[in-house]
Amino acid sequence: MSRSIALVAVLITLGLAANMTAAAAERVGIGHAISPQDFAAWDIDVRGDGAGLPPGQGSVTQGREIFSQTCAACHGDKGEGRAVPGAVGGFDRLVGGFGTLDTASPTLTVGSYWPYATTLFDYVRRAMPFNAPQTLTNDQLYAVSAYVLYMNNIVPEDAVLDALTLPRVKMPNQEGFITQDPRPDVRSKP
Repeated sequence: MSRSIALVAVLITLGLAANMTAAAAERVGIGHAISPQDFAAWDIDVRGDGAGLPPGQGSVTQGREIFSQTCAACHGDKGEGRAVPGAVGGFDRLVGGFGTLDTASPTLTVGSYWPYATTLFDYVRRAMPFNAPQTLTNDQLYAVSAYVLYMNNIVPEDAVLDALTLPRVKMPNQEGFITQDPRPDVRSKP
């Protein structure tokens, strides 16, 4: 009998708590339905195969100028990174590091570590420049991507990148990741 009473008490408590939580959320105005326009502004992911890349194009030459104006202050004139006085680390190095991944001190750069060139475009699009993310145009993004890849000796100086050519760029570490998960696929029941 005492188990039944305890179970009923727990169920009543849980029901009251759930009701109070829903009422509190309405009262303080937590959350709202997202509009299609708001969703579209953040639905900007780009996959390794290039799905999601927008229209536009940019060259290494154009990218050199944009990099100089918007990226070099943090990443260095040649993508070598910059130290931050009084801080551990600094701004990321973007070039070099080839042959270091299997050493005790790997240097993880766009050229040595990243598996897909489209990841560079996606990351810069979302997060750079640091003080004004999502402000570069698609053409500027393709150009900066071309220049960073050129600095890593991955594309030639006359390269022009767009939604068709960027996914075709073969990155040095593209085969360095496990793409097929050997673990069994375990599904939960709804």
